[in-house]
Amino acid sequence: MQDITKTVELKYPETMQEFDRINKEQIKLFAKKQHDYGPGNISMGGNKELSLLALAIRMNDKVQRLLNILHNNKGEIAVEESLKDTFQDLSVYGVIAQIVSNDKWGK
Repeated sequence: MQDITKTVELKYPETMQEFDRINKEQIKLFAKKQHDYGPGNISMGGNKELSLLALAIRMNDKVQRLLNILHNNKGEIAVEESLKDTFQDLSVYGVIAQIVSNDKWGK
């Protein structure tokens, strides 16, 4: 996998740098939220199935928000920060769902 990563980095250096920058930003956001809220608001009492369902609902809420922002502005991003925040939230929830699925949440 390392070889393919290097190949893509050479072919698309700015894209890969931006991907890395955004991932680092996401880690900081995640750490801040973990510090503020801890794992309890996701763990649902240790019920993995319920945790994943709750995450899917939260992600759906974010998708609905995204669609609303895009639709109401008819393609013009009048609320760019809201758009960025929504994409960030979706991304972080996606990673959290993977952590929950791997039984590593809160450990």
